[in-house]
Amino acid sequence: MLIVDAHLDLSWNALQWNRDLLQPVSVLRQQDQPTTPTVTLPELRRGRFALVFATLLARSTGTQVSHIDFGSPAQAYGVAHGQLAYYRALEKQGHIRIITDSSALKSHIAEWEQWETTPDQPQPPLGFVITMEGADPILEPAQLEQWWQDGLRLLGPTHYGTGRYAGGTGCELGLTELGRPLLAEMQRLGVVLDVTHFSDTSFWQALEVYEGPVLASHQNVRALVPHQRQFSDDQLKAVIERDGVIGAAFDIWMLQPGWQKGYSNAAVTLENVVNHIDYVCQLAGNTRHSAIGTDLDGGFGWEQSPHDMDTIADLQRIPDLLAARGYMQEDIAAIMHGNWLRLLYNAWGE
Repeated sequence: MLIVDAHLDLSWNALQWNRDLLQPVSVLRQQDQPTTPTVTLPELRRGRFALVFATLLARSTGTQVSHIDFGSPAQAYGVAHGQLAYYRALEKQGHIRIITDSSALKSHIAEWEQWETTPDQPQPPLGFVITMEGADPILEPAQLEQWWQDGLRLLGPTHYGTGRYAGGTGCELGLTELGRPLLAEMQRLGVVLDVTHFSDTSFWQALEVYEGPVLASHQNVRALVPHQRQFSDDQLKAVIERDGVIGAAFDIWMLQPGWQKGYSNAAVTLENVVNHIDYVCQLAGNTRHSAIGTDLDGGFGWEQSPHDMDTIADLQRIPDLLAARGYMQEDIAAIMHGNWLRLLYNAWGE
């Protein structure tokens, strides 16, 4: 089955950890890496990932952290543009295709569906939709239009801590003075709002200001794993009421209560991911709002991923796990790819 993954930090991995994502995972695992890689382009191809939302990630929160949080917005701007240039280089080499509108998306998905019926033909390029995780690289709200012209189509205004535009995970800051003008520009340009990583305060403020389409690209359920990083039922319902989609994330500490870095991943499996998918479906009363947003290799590796998943290609096991719980084939297809496609078509105009 074709898969759409709504959150992969591919350029961050390639540039900050010096990973050649054109190589097999087995090659990267022989190198000196800070975590055990699970995602490369060959694994995305093997896993039939027709489309991924590929991030730009560079914070500037005032708390410098190597490779991710920089000393000034200008530095974050430069790093994020370098990450975008990496995606453009992959596109020039024919490995990927950057998708920015409905027409291109329809053509791309049709090509993948055709390949599914004739797999002896060359596999199409991987489709990338460019998203930004944390808006710190946007120097001012008016600059968003230039980022849009460069291909940015989705934006999560904050990440961890006190972002320039809004409070993120680990704090309760709301929207900053820059936040509301940014949301207004997003709505004007048609940039889709990713509410992942908002603090509880900024989440509700953002939904009051921004009236366009929303998603939670990599977001799990607070009722199953109590932590501010997860969403409460009220927050999940708010996204559902806006016809948004919620992508289940694969980081173990978001899947099992109390898990900490250094613990074994032996007790956590893909069934734990399905628990979060199923919870959202039951809360909504349908399968229109649950999907995949793995965040695999987003600062963690296999040792912090479900134990029965060696690489991202093993997400092909999820349809069988959903079927075992009574999900019908059309509902499984919606979760694995259809809901994200619907959201993009609705946002971009069919």
